[in-house]
Amino acid sequence: MQMNEISYDAVVPVDGYGPGFFRIGGEVLRGATLVTPTGAGPWGGLDDVASLIALSEAVDVVLVGTGAEMARLPRALVQLLENAGLGVEAMASPAACRTYNVLLAEGRRVALAALPV
Repeated sequence: MQMNEISYDAVVPVDGYGPGFFRIGGEVLRGATLVTPTGAGPWGGLDDVASLIALSEAVDVVLVGTGAEMARLPRALVQLLENAGLGVEAMASPAACRTYNVLLAEGRRVALAALPV
């Protein structure tokens, strides 16, 4: 089996996560976090729809990490994001972090909005 190291070039992957935090590009961020290929910062959680809609020109899909467990997103939130032209996928935050890194490595236009575990 051949192993290849993933190269993220100039984009910012999720390095790790734990109880209440995410490590993005070597920096620890506490609480809900919004990650795009160019950087990361705090996110206001599921009520902060404006931050996600603002990404509509830069990304095609937003992965929403719902914390330690998978949870269904409010239908109104999904509708607002889809109306803005964004695809939205909800999953537990650990799975969302892994999926974000894979899609990022593939060169996809993706963002991660995650609640901490």
